Amino acid sequence: MKWLLISAALVLLPAIARADPCEGRLPSHAGETFSGLVRYIGDGDSLCIGPSADPARWIEVRLADFDAPELHSPMGRDAKDRLERLVRGRVLSCVAVRGRNRRIIVYDRVIAACRLNGRSLGDLLRASGGREGGR
Repeated sequence: MKWLLISAALVLLPAIARADPCEGRLPSHAGETFSGLVRYIGDGDSLCIGPSADPARWIEVRLADFDAPELHSPMGRDAKDRLERLVRGRVLSCVAVRGRNRRIIVYDRVIAACRLNGRSLGDLLRASGGREGGR
């Protein structure tokens, strides 16, 4: 039994360590706007923005207009790296939108259309060679 508990702990600890640090209040309705500096990149279509270095104020975003390959897929790491090169440390303006399921919050992230210098982040990702392929 002791070995079973130790084995379970070793399996679960990496998952805990990879949890994103974003803890800010998510927008509550479609059309709500927000902006901030990109503070964290989760994968090729998820990131956190916030006005300060305090993760309690960071909003976790799922991009509405780009569906990147899953992180664990063959192209997932490239997708995350591309998003990071494009936006890390830059200011995004976003608007909460409804997803295919008509909700604006999915898996503790707000679905949002974000712009960098007035350009759609999805368009910028595609223009930089990003390939869609999630789900």
